[in-house]
Amino acid sequence: MNKRLSRLRRAKRTRLHIRDLEVTRLTVHKTPRHMYAQVTTPDGATTLVCASTLDKELSKSLKITGNVDAAKEVGKLIAKRALEAGITAVAFDRSGYRYHGRIKALADAAREVGLQF
Repeated sequence: MNKRLSRLRRAKRTRLHIRDLEVTRLTVHKTPRHMYAQVTTPDGATTLVCASTLDKELSKSLKITGNVDAAKEVGKLIAKRALEAGITAVAFDRSGYRYHGRIKALADAAREVGLQF
């Protein structure tokens, strides 16, 4: 089993657990160049709000989009949009990634704005 398949296996296990809890989910995806975050319904069928480094609001202000500072900005933006949509509490789905670096920065920034998980 390679690194990618191991990550996807961990992600699937987490998603099934969150689905059983029936709570709104904050999902994170990262590439070497960009960060993506979205808040979905408990079953994952509908995206309620989303944010990424490709958003017009962020792309103008960010010089580099694949670092911790960019992840913090995405975290702040997703939390702001979620709170505007009336979502205050979510389950954090890190998609099998380790909780450090950009993933941790995004989560901490979202918590600072007021999103609870």
